[in-house]
Amino acid sequence: MKIVIIDYGAGNVQSVKYAFDRLGYDSEITDDYDKIKAADKVIFPGVGEASSAMNALKIKNLDRLIPNLKQPVLGICLGMQMMCKFSEEGNTKGMGIFDLNVKRFPEGLKVPQIGWNQMERLKTSLFKGISEKEYMYLVHSFYVENNKDAIAVSSYGLKYATAIHKNNFYGVQFHPEKSSTAGETLLNNFLKM
Repeated sequence: MKIVIIDYGAGNVQSVKYAFDRLGYDSEITDDYDKIKAADKVIFPGVGEASSAMNALKIKNLDRLIPNLKQPVLGICLGMQMMCKFSEEGNTKGMGIFDLNVKRFPEGLKVPQIGWNQMERLKTSLFKGISEKEYMYLVHSFYVENNKDAIAVSSYGLKYATAIHKNNFYGVQFHPEKSSTAGETLLNNFLKM
């Protein structure tokens, strides 16, 4: 199985690669258009600020490639947010895979939200073997509203989507590569799709 982790200078690619190493899978970190297109599974991580991350994708034409991929794609954290149509962070136009907006947490909530939070209303085989109310690790100041594409939700002052799904695209706000056994289970489930 060919697993590709997209490298565009705004993702914690090495920790994602280490997670696959621990699971016994080879993966490749690359920004090569053809390698990404030919992969069996694509991981699209992201950390940092939305507008500069989108600019980095545009420079490499990855903003056009990613929405047209046909194999399973997993967006992580900022990667998930950039698959949405718009982010309030830097007033950034996203890739529009999901018809959703990314919003800043309301005034009065400490941001970023850092730490372990419970996942609820788990749907799809991505969460197979993961129990309701399981904890995952999050670091974020912006969130995706609860919506029809949500396959997991969490609470931080309000209910929001921590995982979304549409066709071959999956997005998770949390970091599975930093979420202990539950995170490894999720990555394994993704690879089995």
